[in-house]
Amino acid sequence: MIIDFNSLNREDRFPEILRPRTAGDAFIALFCLWWALLGLFSLFPQIDLGVANMFFQPQQCLGSTRPDQICGTFPYSSDQHMRLLREIFFQLPYVVAFLLLWMLLRCWQDHGATFNALRARNLKVALGSLLLGPVLIVNLWLKGFSGRPRPRQTDLFGGTLDFVHAGSFAGKCVSNCSFISGEAAAAGWLFCLILIIPQPFRSAAALPITAVSLLIPALRVAFGGHYLSDAVLGWLSSLVVFAALLALSQTTHDRRISGN
Repeated sequence: MIIDFNSLNREDRFPEILRPRTAGDAFIALFCLWWALLGLFSLFPQIDLGVANMFFQPQQCLGSTRPDQICGTFPYSSDQHMRLLREIFFQLPYVVAFLLLWMLLRCWQDHGATFNALRARNLKVALGSLLLGPVLIVNLWLKGFSGRPRPRQTDLFGGTLDFVHAGSFAGKCVSNCSFISGEAAAAGWLFCLILIIPQPFRSAAALPITAVSLLIPALRVAFGGHYLSDAVLGWLSSLVVFAALLALSQTTHDRRISGN
């Protein structure tokens, strides 16, 4: 489990200045990208509305309704196979987390020359980024206080609450709100694990992990559970946190070496 940004195979078509040499460089680039995308979705809310409308099926309103009321559903959210797939994906990151915790405990059982310090450090970064990102920042903080209604909760897609753009805390959602997606954040965390998988397993695992990591947030958008901005920013948030903790661990490790 070795992460070395200098040894990664990079294509010559990318300018040298755009290639992250360290985890710190990657963190700065990802952090800036996150805020740039937030600004884009905030300035152009029609992106969120247009994508959500692709999965929304309007229906005739029944009973006494307002003249301008919109009724309908997100059909994918009612499909049993899709719901089963979503439930499996919902549990997957935490099953993987328990596996990584078990690996870390096994790693700590070794002593002296058999102790793999780099492996233990990467496992701690992986578990720490899950706890700090998807659990604390996303689910316990942002989703609890952002106030942004989910698409299916808004009056544009069969709900009763007003639409608010990405980054706005003016919505009337009380808890477990839409900004940002917790499942997308967990999916982004799964994608980060590609970096700590040793070769030759990394090459074999990269494609299926990437596919699952992208499908999870796509399902949330298709179900009307999140806007595109919630899914994209949730997914990317885990990359930001992972890169930050990795940079911090590398800095601490380098200081220990120089101190010795």
